[in-house]
Amino acid sequence: METQPKAKVLIVDDEKGLRLGTKRLLESEGFEVDAAQNGAEGIAFGTSLDYDLAIIDLKMPDINGLEVLKQIHQNHPNTVCFIATAFPSFETATEATKLGAFNYIPKPFTPEELLSNLKQGYDRRILLQEAEKWKKEREESLLEVAFEKTRLNTIINSITDGILVINKYGQAVLFNPSALIFLQLPDIAIEEYIIDKLHPEIAELINKILTNKIFEKKSYSKQIELKSNRELFIEATSSPVPHPDGSLAGVVVVFKNITESKKLEHLKSQFVSMVSHELKAPIAAVYGYLKLLSDPAYNLPNDQKINYINRSQIRLDGLLKMVNDLLDISRMEMKVIQREIKDLNLAEAVTSVIELLQVEIKKKNITLEFQVIDQSNSIKADSDEILRLFTNLISNAIKYNKVGGRIDIKIQNADKYILTTIVDTGIGMKPEEKQKLFHEFFRAKNEHTKNISGTGLGLSIVKRIVDSYAGRIEVESEFEKGTSFKVYLPI
Repeated sequence: METQPKAKVLIVDDEKGLRLGTKRLLESEGFEVDAAQNGAEGIAFGTSLDYDLAIIDLKMPDINGLEVLKQIHQNHPNTVCFIATAFPSFETATEATKLGAFNYIPKPFTPEELLSNLKQGYDRRILLQEAEKWKKEREESLLEVAFEKTRLNTIINSITDGILVINKYGQAVLFNPSALIFLQLPDIAIEEYIIDKLHPEIAELINKILTNKIFEKKSYSKQIELKSNRELFIEATSSPVPHPDGSLAGVVVVFKNITESKKLEHLKSQFVSMVSHELKAPIAAVYGYLKLLSDPAYNLPNDQKINYINRSQIRLDGLLKMVNDLLDISRMEMKVIQREIKDLNLAEAVTSVIELLQVEIKKKNITLEFQVIDQSNSIKADSDEILRLFTNLISNAIKYNKVGGRIDIKIQNADKYILTTIVDTGIGMKPEEKQKLFHEFFRAKNEHTKNISGTGLGLSIVKRIVDSYAGRIEVESEFEKGTSFKVYLPI
């Protein structure tokens, strides 16, 4: 008989002679055999070890063979069990089969009958083990795939860029929440045909790959304005996804939010345009005055020449201030300003600014009231920057004030900040002007400001200085009534 050597067999039988005889027979045939003399011992053996085969006597004094079969099968369902009995019946055979018995062996049995049954049972055992192995491998593979999918989804969902994968039939395969935002779709169903729901320019990028008869490892990019007025700008890049054999599997589209860079680009364009305009006007004026002064055809009186020279100086002073302001803004942007941070008494700094501007204050007959409510008003800051900040604010309060007006300046503690309030009785601002107040080159244009010079950069510099100290600045203004600035600098 052909059998696998060392196949493990359990014999459970209360008849000593049959039990030992069967054990010797099977061991002589190359089996590894354990023998139990009753049902309890059979359960102990059969549940603790995984036997290939088990021969179980049906009738035993303590526990019957069906209970032993049940316990073994519950613990080791792939153990091939036989029920051996001298009193076979249809009902018993049916019950044994339900409990997992492979076959029924009537007693007494010949060695040939026993070995033939065991050979069939062992073949069954081999098949069960192979099936279990395949099942385990399959489960492990599916678990691994599930794990990989979970990990992939976690990674993709955490990416701020939008990702959309489409198969070659135009159906959605994979996407992340960011893609839904950029595509402005509430949801996408897997295997849904999606191309007709996309922005036409995005669909065009995908179709460039899907409709290409020759597979090319080539990507296509396009900047697309999804919401007008530069509210949402994206850069969409489509790339082919190949099968292992090199054929086209689908397309992956990556959406990058470039709204801020587009806004910055627009601001830079506006900035260059405004700089060009602001520089061009004073240069043209000075050039015109110099041309008049140098042309012998014009016999200008001395007082006229002095007037032109004075005007040129005023224009060049304004031009120099603008250039210096632009350089300051540039240095702030590039963060290359050298600072000397030290303890600074804010009241002393504001006092020095007021003293510096006394001539302008007296020219307009302005009443200035300065109150220091809390004497503890020390901050850590660069003195030049703080002087620049308050020089801009107080000079504006003078410049845009009416003749005989009033300025009230107050310094006080406000939680973790020192609050400086500057209130004037000047021309004030309209609501739309207030919104643009800290923009570069912005200057309110109305009947009150036409004769007031300025670069439109002062308050932009003020805002940058305040922000650089993690402070904040607040503005309240009413047209033709006055303006209030509140500067919070951290203690």
